[in-house]
Amino acid sequence: MQSSTTANLFVADAAVPFERAWRWQRALQARLLADGRAPEALLLLQHEPCYTLGRGASLEHLHFDPADPPLPLHRIDRGGEVTHHAPGQLVLYPVLDLRRRGADLHLYLRSLEQLVLDLLAELGLEGERVSGRTGVWLEGRKLAAIGVGARRWISQHGLALNVEMPLDGFAAITPCGLSGLPVGRLLDWRADVSAASLAPRLLWHAARVLELELQPPRPAAELEALAEALLGPERP
Repeated sequence: MQSSTTANLFVADAAVPFERAWRWQRALQARLLADGRAPEALLLLQHEPCYTLGRGASLEHLHFDPADPPLPLHRIDRGGEVTHHAPGQLVLYPVLDLRRRGADLHLYLRSLEQLVLDLLAELGLEGERVSGRTGVWLEGRKLAAIGVGARRWISQHGLALNVEMPLDGFAAITPCGLSGLPVGRLLDWRADVSAASLAPRLLWHAARVLELELQPPRPAAELEALAEALLGPERP
């Protein structure tokens, strides 16, 4: 097992548009691609309402015209099918050098599942994996969607844990392309939880499972400056 590596931590204090968070990830990824000694990073945030499609996702899982979506729709460079983001869902984006973790994408996916399972266990809940599928379930309902991408073993994207978000937005899609398998949220099992209260515990489990030593949170302005330096000005 490797020793823990120091990682930058960024925690957004307001819901973030998907395009902006994706730009931040690409900047952090570009930094590691340019300099293998650069720090790894974790981003923890909530998104403004939207839908995202994996790079090979089928439009058949959309229950609306993709030319006229009810919420912003983004096709992105992660694995997996369509999912939904909204406030009340904790989204964790690790930007890591997977070569330090055996260069094994499947093992990395299992690690992301494990940190959610460990968080649920802390809450007295027994989460589950489903054979042949990626994510975490609780009593037959999918609580955490996981989809990642990597470029030369530098990761982006990650996991989305439904905590207290409204679930009605999922009715417009077949979540993760899985018909007949409903989504759930932690609030329906633990009425005392909130995204804000669980965020520190999710980070703690992420640091432990991914073997990271997290620095104190850094300002979003630092991400904006990095993105402008490496990717150019943000498009309006």
